[in-house]
Amino acid sequence: MADDPQMRPNRHDLGRVFNEVPELYDRVRPGYPDELFADLGAITSMDERSSVLEVGCGTGQATRSLAALRCSVTAIEPGTDMAALARQRIASFRNVEVETSTFEEWDDRGRRFDVLVAASSWHWVDPSIGWQRAHDVLSPEGWMALLGNVVVRRPGEPEVYAETADLHERFCPGNPDWGHPPLEDDVRTTDEGWGLVDDPGGLFGPTIVRWYPTVQWFDGDGFADHLRSLSLYRRLDRDVREPLLEAIAERIRTRMGDRASRRYLSVLRVGRRTE
Repeated sequence: MADDPQMRPNRHDLGRVFNEVPELYDRVRPGYPDELFADLGAITSMDERSSVLEVGCGTGQATRSLAALRCSVTAIEPGTDMAALARQRIASFRNVEVETSTFEEWDDRGRRFDVLVAASSWHWVDPSIGWQRAHDVLSPEGWMALLGNVVVRRPGEPEVYAETADLHERFCPGNPDWGHPPLEDDVRTTDEGWGLVDDPGGLFGPTIVRWYPTVQWFDGDGFADHLRSLSLYRRLDRDVREPLLEAIAERIRTRMGDRASRRYLSVLRVGRRTE
């Protein structure tokens, strides 16, 4: 479920961090372009005979697109409320099952899959367990696919973090994770390997990497709601978070014409299981 991480998360907090706000998360977090899923299907030869394991399905944003490819999807999600909302969102699909568990503790019951997909969620999985487990639950010719959304900026464009740096420092001083998103052109050069997560060693072959530019637009209140869905802000004490987000919303209203963008590069990283 997460943007490419700017910090190493505490994985034990996963269920609590997002499970507090499942409806908000579903409403404001970015999805993924149709072109990404078309490429995923083409690269992995995914069709109605394929079995897919989705790790950390959240509220089912990517799950719905996977289900539309007609493959059989088993989605696992540790947050009980998130999983419940995912079941509601994919109720019209008969080819999807949602199970409530972490990947590390999930009972695979001997099942093996053609493709494992993690959409903005793999950084929550313990790498000392996750990569080997992924290798174990995939078929011999199976594929590993990581989807993500990297927040980026373009030179000369108004950007919320630049406009609100003083507010972040005032309400939560010294936090090293505040700062400008990277430039889009710089991110596009990181087209090797598995991105910011730990490397799997020799468990998977060379990665295929594809980029997809997307953008979300918000008014001030909407941008504040978006930030409320991010783990970086959810970890703040409410007495710090809410005044900060109210100040950010007011800044967007007064200095940015009540219109702010959140620019992304959606990314697909795919590698084949090795023997």
